[in-house]
Amino acid sequence: MKRVYLAGLLAACAAGPLMAQTSSPTVATAPSAEDQRLTTFLDAAFDEAVALSPEQMTSLGLKTQYDRLDDYTKAADARRLALAERQLADMKKRFDPAKLTTMGRLSYRLFEKNVETARRQARFSDYGFPVSTNGSPAGQIPVFLINEHRVDSVEDARAYIARLIDSERVMREVSAEMREQAAKGIVPPKMVFAPARGDAQKVITGAPFDGGPDSTVLADFRKKVGALKVPEATKAQLIEQARAALTGPFKRGFATLFATLDAIEPQAKGNNGAWSLPGGDAYYQSQLAFYTTTDMTADQIHQTGLAQVEAIRAEMEQVKAQIGFTGSLEAFFEASRTNPKYKYPNDEAGRELYLADARAVIAKMMAVAPRFFHRLPEAKLEVRAVEKWRQETASVAFYNRPAPDGSRPGIFYVNLADMNQVNKQQVNAIAVHEGAPGHHFQIARAQELQGLPKFRRFGFYGSYIEGWGLYTERLAKEMGAYPTPETQFGMLSLQMWRAIRMVVDTGMHSKRWTREQAIAFFQQNSPLSQRDIVKEVDRYINNPGQATSYMVGQLKIAGLRAKAEKALGARFDIRDFHEAVLANGALPLDVLEEQVDAYIAAKRG
Repeated sequence: MKRVYLAGLLAACAAGPLMAQTSSPTVATAPSAEDQRLTTFLDAAFDEAVALSPEQMTSLGLKTQYDRLDDYTKAADARRLALAERQLADMKKRFDPAKLTTMGRLSYRLFEKNVETARRQARFSDYGFPVSTNGSPAGQIPVFLINEHRVDSVEDARAYIARLIDSERVMREVSAEMREQAAKGIVPPKMVFAPARGDAQKVITGAPFDGGPDSTVLADFRKKVGALKVPEATKAQLIEQARAALTGPFKRGFATLFATLDAIEPQAKGNNGAWSLPGGDAYYQSQLAFYTTTDMTADQIHQTGLAQVEAIRAEMEQVKAQIGFTGSLEAFFEASRTNPKYKYPNDEAGRELYLADARAVIAKMMAVAPRFFHRLPEAKLEVRAVEKWRQETASVAFYNRPAPDGSRPGIFYVNLADMNQVNKQQVNAIAVHEGAPGHHFQIARAQELQGLPKFRRFGFYGSYIEGWGLYTERLAKEMGAYPTPETQFGMLSLQMWRAIRMVVDTGMHSKRWTREQAIAFFQQNSPLSQRDIVKEVDRYINNPGQATSYMVGQLKIAGLRAKAEKALGARFDIRDFHEAVLANGALPLDVLEEQVDAYIAAKRG
């Protein structure tokens, strides 16, 4: 988690046709020469920061340091922060905000805020768990190689092999950090160790590690090399080199990681929240500030979550009546979990049916989107099932951003490990949130914005990004995404899911709820499957604060829309509002409100 926020802030992280371009209603003037000079400076700063991360360069479509993985040490984090501090000081010396336009001043201010946030978060650099039920390098490196390392030449294939070899270094660095953390009393929860080992073991199962079919990584490498137009002897040589890298340094790295997990597991005290860590209360408040971009306290977020749970339960009661279910809401939750009509077959055919249904929802949203958006992202969007070897630690569903050069699409991943645990009612809303018009319309669109500094096009603000995804779940009702009461109930169940997150996250990390209390609250108020509830609660334990960002962001965006509708009346155009929200890239919520206020003022004249 530590590397996520440093990369996201300091380097500014981590489809349909392009419609006729319109000017953002928040941009009053064209960039000045001084604005353009600032953008040039900030882009150079972004490139300098990205140069510290071979993996991020690959994600951006570059092949610089293509044979290396990132440096996972504290020294690397210190270098990133020191670079950002130097760049901030340099910007302040070279630019006077008074000489910039409104948009130039916004870029100046956001860069300054990013460095200030990274400086604040660096105080808690020991607290993020490199290995958890949210993932580990044992799974992240294979995912990175499979999804992002292109093999267009023999040199690219050799770089892939070099990264397999380099993974041993990464595992040593991660293991050293975990041992240092443990010495300070910062140890992952008990429930982390078994699934983390299990998913890692799956990566090194199959050829060349045993006599089975090709392992996932070898199968990927063989496929990519097989597509090259080179002599078969060259392909065979490359595959043999990959086999040697996998059975040698790659497997040794996994052995190092396993040994570290074995060494520190006895120190795990339980499955408690951030409060149980040294200085845990201050750490948690810092996490809330980082993810929500607000100064809300844990208690304020907890109470907001409880209020939202009650409000959504009332909506659910109404839809339940439309469905014709006469029992209690809790009884309908249980029916949603168990009734075969809400399930897909638990086989490959059932998984393909889910993927087909999700793709159909996205296609429908893309077709009607021009009525709601001035611009659609250019990047393509794909729907994929999570690879089998990482199903135990992968979340229920998530989005991977596309490569800016178009070489990699945006990907909506869904975890289909056990179709008995998948609720058919929720498919539409999940596809909306992770795909269209959710994350894809915001993240892919942001990368395509013209005239903004790179750090803003690739920026990360959790409450804005996840708030947008959650906002679009309700927006999609207006777009026709929920043709039946059952699919509408599915949307409400996902809204409830995020309201529960506010209660459970603050409950466990601030109010000292047990893991069992959190699971029970989830069960009482949601039709989510038992498997997914447990995975969700474990996710929150491992990453304090992140789960609160969704509903905090949605409530802000929905509130700003209501404000604009009231102020503009008949002059309100939903496309203009969405452009005001999206046209400046990701923003802290207070800055987003300023942009919407400027849009309202401009429309009122």
